[in-house]
Amino acid sequence: MSASATLSIASRPDATTGGVSPTSHRILHVFRAPVGGLFRHVVDLARLQAAAGHEVGIVCDASTGGERAAQALADLASSLSLGVVRVPMHRNPHHSDLTALRTLGERARVTGATVLHGHGAKGGVYARTARVTGAVPIRAYTPHGGSYNYKPGTLRHRFYMGVERLLALRTDVFLFESEYVAGRHRAHAGRPRLARIVHNGICEAEFLPVAPTADAYDLLYIGELRDAKGVPFLLEALANLRRKGRSLRLLMVGSGPDADLLAARVRAMGLGHAVAFEPPQPIRAVLARGRIMVVPSLAESLPYVVLEAAAAQHPLVATNVGGIPEIFGTAASHLVPPRDADALEDAIVRVIDEAPDARAAWFADLGASVQARFSMKRMGADVLSGYAAAFRARADARAVAVGVDQAL
Repeated sequence: MSASATLSIASRPDATTGGVSPTSHRILHVFRAPVGGLFRHVVDLARLQAAAGHEVGIVCDASTGGERAAQALADLASSLSLGVVRVPMHRNPHHSDLTALRTLGERARVTGATVLHGHGAKGGVYARTARVTGAVPIRAYTPHGGSYNYKPGTLRHRFYMGVERLLALRTDVFLFESEYVAGRHRAHAGRPRLARIVHNGICEAEFLPVAPTADAYDLLYIGELRDAKGVPFLLEALANLRRKGRSLRLLMVGSGPDADLLAARVRAMGLGHAVAFEPPQPIRAVLARGRIMVVPSLAESLPYVVLEAAAAQHPLVATNVGGIPEIFGTAASHLVPPRDADALEDAIVRVIDEAPDARAAWFADLGASVQARFSMKRMGADVLSGYAAAFRARADARAVAVGVDQAL
């Protein structure tokens, strides 16, 4: 065993350290699908934490993400000293969950994990319920929206919020990615014992403006292809604009469970010649191919796609849902209500018809605001601060318990 490995193992919290925060963590990030903003968040955190001297590993689903995810994990390998384990994980409760939990528990034991950090609803369940023998790691949870986006009052929402109330008992620290999700938790699952708001952050290079190409599409959608993202309302707005004489074209970049249904809807609406579909690809190259990005979401947490477009000073129309107002800040009045194709249409026209200089100034101001508030370095530091607070809380609880025993 190397000297560095010995140091890391010796510094993990156990009965001899009293639960004090170690100088070097062994962190396992647990999540289901290596796709989208959640995956980007984990990748960024893993790199930041490895660069800060911590040992990092990943446990995620074996079947989603395809070649793009496999390549991203291969590119990340140098930062993952605790490796990658991929095991079947289903979105909804499934008998395979038992295998995944055993795999995670064993991986935590073998690696001597000091932190299990669950991301998303499924990753959060695994990280907080896996049985780990030996030293018990702290258990952190970042929801990324997930089950918090279900409509309040529905049977599904009540069920998942009941689960969250139970799992809160096994959560050392909540690291909410938006005030919106934190508020949903307080309202429907109770006030957490320990919580931090850790906004998603992006790197300095992403704040460079992106200029459109000469043959850019008029409108751009980037994200999952599913009805919950509000795509039908965007298509309706596009159809209305074209009927009114605006010959706009839309590029849709992404994949998802409703891809075929949406393609069929495009054809049925007579928009086949005005809408193009392309698979997921790096966002900055895609931003250059559209003049206005539209985010018609019905529910969100703190979407990276909005952060990335705003940082690039790209003209943007978005709905007033989830944590998007936190990104827009003082410009949140420009957001439109969800499920309203007419409001979406009006917002698109407003941006199109804005004088070029005024439009550029508008989105330059938004970019500067995002740059001041959503730093990747700050995100990484705030996550580590959350871990440290959890270790301190555990140490304090043990000290109190020892004091009670001595008093008795």
